[in-house]
Amino acid sequence: MQLLRPLLRKSLLNWIVLVAALVVAAPRIVHAEALLVVEADTGKVLQAENATYPWYPASLSKLMTAYVTLKAVKEGRITLDTLLTVSPVAASQSPSKIGFRPGTQVTVDNALKIMLVKSANDMAVVLAEGVGGSIDGFSAQMNQAAQQLGMTQTSYVNPNGLPADGQITSARDLAILARAIIHDLPEYEYFVHIPSIRYGRKVTQNFNKLIGRYPGADGFKTGFICASGYNLVASATRNGKRLIAVVLGASSGTMRAVRAAQLLDRGFANNTLSWLRPSLGTVDNLVPIDASPPNLHDEMCGGKRHKPASDEDEEPVASNNAGGSSSSGEAAMSFFTAGLQPPTMKPSEMLAAPPAPSEPIPVYTGPTRTGAALLATVAADTEKQTPRHRAKKSQVAAKKPDAADPKTDASKDAKPEPKSAAKPAAVRHASAKPDAAPKATEKPVAAADKPATKPAKPKAAVKPAPKNTTSDAKPADQKSTAAPRS
Repeated sequence: MQLLRPLLRKSLLNWIVLVAALVVAAPRIVHAEALLVVEADTGKVLQAENATYPWYPASLSKLMTAYVTLKAVKEGRITLDTLLTVSPVAASQSPSKIGFRPGTQVTVDNALKIMLVKSANDMAVVLAEGVGGSIDGFSAQMNQAAQQLGMTQTSYVNPNGLPADGQITSARDLAILARAIIHDLPEYEYFVHIPSIRYGRKVTQNFNKLIGRYPGADGFKTGFICASGYNLVASATRNGKRLIAVVLGASSGTMRAVRAAQLLDRGFANNTLSWLRPSLGTVDNLVPIDASPPNLHDEMCGGKRHKPASDEDEEPVASNNAGGSSSSGEAAMSFFTAGLQPPTMKPSEMLAAPPAPSEPIPVYTGPTRTGAALLATVAADTEKQTPRHRAKKSQVAAKKPDAADPKTDASKDAKPEPKSAAKPAAVRHASAKPDAAPKATEKPVAAADKPATKPAKPKAAVKPAPKNTTSDAKPADQKSTAAPRS
């Protein structure tokens, strides 16, 4: 037995080394997530997991697009009222997008709002071309800004984060960028926490599910492509303390919000006891890992989980307690409006509630407008989005009298009057063949018990016209366009 002990010890030691190696390599083998929460003011790290592991940023790239654009506004190179034109390149971007046609003009202000709330890829390109001249020119400005901020693990190829091998960042770098937006652009920070926007008749809620649900939530942005999983940079403020949470690689839009809420909860709860825990330093001092970013494509979009490369996650936010979503949702709303965080409220329960009521901010095409001009523009955009099926229904309804009228065939060979093509169907049938048999020109049914002895006068024939003046009107859809697909 004594002879076997050294062998057993060696085997046990080898086994421990093997397990440790597997743990270190876990992000490459099993589903990976990167988590980070820091203090916005000091940059102090409160929790970090895989925070310096390279990652595909997806639409979190739009945070840098906004930063570079707003820096140009602050420096006076452009203004929020500057008009930009949608190019064919911008219009051709993949969803999520607002869908403006090439040649459409939009202000910097409206483009930013649409990009950050709806995560519109086309608006990101509009801003890039307007500020940097081209996608490549703007990407160079993005990379220059990243270097100046100390985002050593970040490189950009495009302004919207659509799949590209060279588009890389990390949780560490994204926290640095979020802090820069707060500190460098305080007058424009409202762009990252708009609850919803309205374009015409369509309202789009912010894809960041924490806004309007999590007490104190005040930013930032979501992102998703198949290779990255669901990403989120979020911030919240309580008792004067603001925290930034970064979640990369979550399995769904719901889960990224739950993870962020958990990080923020722990950050706020442990803030008073932070001196008891070992210091993790500041976000700038986290040591980068030299590796390739994990590719989660098969896990996110493989097999039955096929998804488009879009931030739009239709998965409903569900409560962990079956049958309790309604009451928990009401409770979450009451606590949200009170500005409190219930200690027993789970993040999933809180996120199951509808967002706090808010008035959507209108966005529109064309130059900056206010007052009556803004109302007229919003009304015009709404009119453009009139659904086609409504006009088709009215057209079908207009044809019904022809199908039910037994006298229709009798008037097919009649020579219409010069302006009859513009008259409703009922008028054409009543006025056809004025010299024909009396039955073709009878007065309305109300007088049908008295046989007509003379052909009806033309005026009598067109009396029913006012009742059907729109029956054959030109369909509304010939003057309207369908709502742009996002």
